[in-house]
Amino acid sequence: MPAPAAGGSLDATVHQKINTAQGATVYKAIALILALFIGSPAHAGEFTTAVPLIEKGTETYYVTASVGAASFDLLVDTGAGFTALNSQLIDELKASGHARQVGLVEGIMANGDIYELPVYMISSLNIGGCVIRDFEAAQMPAGTRNLLGLSALKKAAPFAFSIEPAELRLSNCGNAVATAAP
Repeated sequence: MPAPAAGGSLDATVHQKINTAQGATVYKAIALILALFIGSPAHAGEFTTAVPLIEKGTETYYVTASVGAASFDLLVDTGAGFTALNSQLIDELKASGHARQVGLVEGIMANGDIYELPVYMISSLNIGGCVIRDFEAAQMPAGTRNLLGLSALKKAAPFAFSIEPAELRLSNCGNAVATAAP
């Protein structure tokens, strides 16, 4: 440590160094906070579409979606890597030209069972006016729930899932008839 300045005390010099170090720490903290907020790709006011969530018991939430003339409910599942559609819906989408098989994926179900599932490219999905284009969906067996997973949701990112109010807020809705979020 340097000697105290002429006329100053050792305590004043140490105090000045501590203040400078604290100032640098405070400056770094402010810079980090600003980077987090300014660098964010979207803020709450930037979501272009607010879609009401439908609660169907046991605290599961659905959105109503459509592809062409087909309208159906999707369980919102942010823990699912793929959107998953049952075979009846996939057959309807294939018949109308909105789905084509692109491969297979090994799916691990919530109960631990492993299945090899066909994967389809879905041309577009309309969720509350937000049109999500060209995403992959795994085909599930007949009679299973249709899930809205990350393969579709990431196309509308950033997105927010809210319980109060119960809604899904979406962004980047290309060619959508968007409903402005309040």
